[in-house]
Amino acid sequence: MRYFLLLFLLTILGVVGIAGLRGSISHRPPIELFPDMVRQNKVRPQTPSEFFPDEHASRLIPVGTIPRSLPYVIGGAELKIDGKPVYPYEDSPVNTGMIVGTTNWVPISPVPLTRQLLDRGQQRYQINCMPCHGPVGDGKGITSKYGLTGMPSFHDEKFIKMADGEIFNTITHGKNLMGPYGPNVTIEDRWAVIAYVRTLQRSQLATVEDVPEPYRATFKK
Repeated sequence: MRYFLLLFLLTILGVVGIAGLRGSISHRPPIELFPDMVRQNKVRPQTPSEFFPDEHASRLIPVGTIPRSLPYVIGGAELKIDGKPVYPYEDSPVNTGMIVGTTNWVPISPVPLTRQLLDRGQQRYQINCMPCHGPVGDGKGITSKYGLTGMPSFHDEKFIKMADGEIFNTITHGKNLMGPYGPNVTIEDRWAVIAYVRTLQRSQLATVEDVPEPYRATFKK
């Protein structure tokens, strides 16, 4: 038993002598006992590669490839743009809020507006947005009663003119005091919330001309 303990102690001393104590300062590269995938062979995006005949490291999706993820389903129907389903991995306005190949925001949501989408947007808005932005989007949510002020109103001209793609980006990554909701709100639900926010704006800033002719007389009363 004592030989085992002696061997065990010598092993510990040997490991400490070679690897050093954790937290010690050294200007030499660390010793990697298990480098795992740190030293794997790989290529960076948009860099040349001698492996392929065209010397391009970035490759197009092979013809006939079956995607692992399913296309978006919004309002009970498969989302399609130009007749094609949209997948989560694609460089699409649905995923980025930007016009493909540019850094410009899409002015209008690429998701078709339906009653199901608005109902979903209202539900998600009430859960994620209403505590700060208020039931009608005027920035007077329940948090304002506890000293959290400065919440913007969606009825300000700035937000009325703001592109839907920029609102999508703000929901995804956050801005100023607002944290990112990308990890909590799915892409489909973000567009649903945007549609509902536009509905709130329309409800608060509507004019008599927006009321159908048969109902205007009743509305004026």
